[in-house]
Amino acid sequence: MKSQDTPFEGGPMDGRVLPVLLGPTGHPPKTYRIPVPDPDGGPPTVVVYHRVPRGHSRRLGLIQGWKYRYAPEDRSGGRPRWPWSRPDVTPSGKPDDPNG
Repeated sequence: MKSQDTPFEGGPMDGRVLPVLLGPTGHPPKTYRIPVPDPDGGPPTVVVYHRVPRGHSRRLGLIQGWKYRYAPEDRSGGRPRWPWSRPDVTPSGKPDDPNG
């Protein structure tokens, strides 16, 4: 499989460049999740990065490459979101009620 050295912006990985495996289309994944171990031995915290274009060409506006930008608001935790999945639970532990 091919890999590409991809820079990271923001968060704990700021300024680092890691080799990221490319998919069948030649692009890195849209999201990159990194589990960070808890120093107290608790469950690891998942840090989420989203793929953004690194730059565009002048003439045609083609994407020159990719980089990952830190997304502190994303709390997906690594599980895929399918249209048929259950809705997220509220802090009370019950699913959101659309009827109020």
